[in-house]
Amino acid sequence: MPTPRRHLPTHEVENQPDPLSDVNLFADDPILVTIAPDHLKEYGTALGRAETRATGQAANRHTPELTLFDTGGRRLDEVSFHPAYHQMMSLSQGTGYAATAWDGGSHVEHAAMVYMASQVEPGHCCPLTMTYAAIPALQADAGLAATWVPKLTARSYDPSILPIDQKTSATLGMAMTEKQGGSDVRTNSTKAIRAGDHWRLTGHKWFCSAPMSDGFLTLAQTDKGLTCFLVPRWLEGDRNAIHLMRLKDKLGNKANASSEIEYHNALAYQLGDEGRGVQTIIEMVHHTRLDTAIAPAGLMRGALTHAMHWARHRRAFQKTLIDQPLMGAVLADLILDWQAATHLGLHVANAFDNPEARPFARIAVALAKFLNNKLCPRVSLEAMEVLGGMGYVEDTPMPMYYREAPLNSIWEGSGNVICLDILRTIAREPEAGATLTEDLHKATGQDARYDQALKDHRAHWPALPAEHEARAFAERTALLLAASVLIRHAPSAVADGFISTRIHAPFGQIAGSATGLDIASILASFES
Repeated sequence: MPTPRRHLPTHEVENQPDPLSDVNLFADDPILVTIAPDHLKEYGTALGRAETRATGQAANRHTPELTLFDTGGRRLDEVSFHPAYHQMMSLSQGTGYAATAWDGGSHVEHAAMVYMASQVEPGHCCPLTMTYAAIPALQADAGLAATWVPKLTARSYDPSILPIDQKTSATLGMAMTEKQGGSDVRTNSTKAIRAGDHWRLTGHKWFCSAPMSDGFLTLAQTDKGLTCFLVPRWLEGDRNAIHLMRLKDKLGNKANASSEIEYHNALAYQLGDEGRGVQTIIEMVHHTRLDTAIAPAGLMRGALTHAMHWARHRRAFQKTLIDQPLMGAVLADLILDWQAATHLGLHVANAFDNPEARPFARIAVALAKFLNNKLCPRVSLEAMEVLGGMGYVEDTPMPMYYREAPLNSIWEGSGNVICLDILRTIAREPEAGATLTEDLHKATGQDARYDQALKDHRAHWPALPAEHEARAFAERTALLLAASVLIRHAPSAVADGFISTRIHAPFGQIAGSATGLDIASILASFES
């Protein structure tokens, strides 16, 4: 390909870093190469190509469009996507994003794929994350599982408008929240009426992510209470009575369609016991939470990759930016957050792979989701600022990372919901609290500051805190858990820096204000 012209009539273009070239998001990542399976190198290569990154940018620029009716006024209720979106879906579903945890791979492998895909185009992750997470929930009904799971775990992408038995693969979404309740799903008003071997649903859903999925897990009221249902999108020779009301005009996640829907006597199949809808769908929620814990780490990695590239190739005041002491301090501080978020997210994914570790996974995934998503906006903002004015321009992916940063904290349960869930889990499932304590103590004896902080934590909260202290408790516990994982698995400069600035003493709230860091070693920890 011909190189762009640097010699212009008015000036010479210089001191402008070339765009990031092809990279391998797996092989170039010092954490993934030590934790995740090596065969993910192929997915990392495909995602890291400049061509793929351009495809992701196109999917974000050309947003989905809603078509309610055909030219004759007949209902279509369809969403059309730019070809770039379908290319991203084909790459990730074809590689096993939704399938690998269930067909011989692992949750660690799945989490690594979420982490890498989030660096390039996070929007297409939404339907695939829900597809992955719906599979264990479907085990509540053997018949539905037999029909749907083989299509959900197929390593191909089939966006065709056909009933499930005619498709080579499928995706599954979720429609739970309603206008009057939001996270309080027990206030849902959607009604379900039995009709032979199936049900008919009437009502609305305020948020339906990925409305072109082939089916949705949803909650509706029966005579026995809130019940979980599987609502197919397409029927034999017909469209199910799911009306798309409008697409949400979101801050970020632009490539993905999110919608408001209404059920107009829509056909549905009961999943799980009648009246126990929350208990049934919680399996899906539990697994989506893993993805919302690891995705922000991927966003941080993506933003920092571009910031580091810029800092290494841009000069100011006779030095490259990365050799400027203050810039090095800022980047090193941000790398600590990325290291903590990534190690913590993959540590939790490893617990998902061990059935005996389920109590720990239940509490740890909530802690990881809370902490990682509070770190992500800070990292994306500061990484954007490294590029100066260019970071604020859509020519770079930095605005996308910034817009995406709040999403995973809000999706599935915002910060307050997660913190209250942490308290409930410890109160109702003593084994979860016990396994958390055990994991925290696995890192003792290696850093006296950590040991003292853990002791102080136990002394400050000998019992569960009052509700108004839930965030303080969640933050401190999550930071200690992250520190414990770093002590065991991260470079010593990273663990030392994290403990000295996040655990031992309150760190500066502004990136780069922490002192005493081994900046050179921390910067070196960003690459394998």
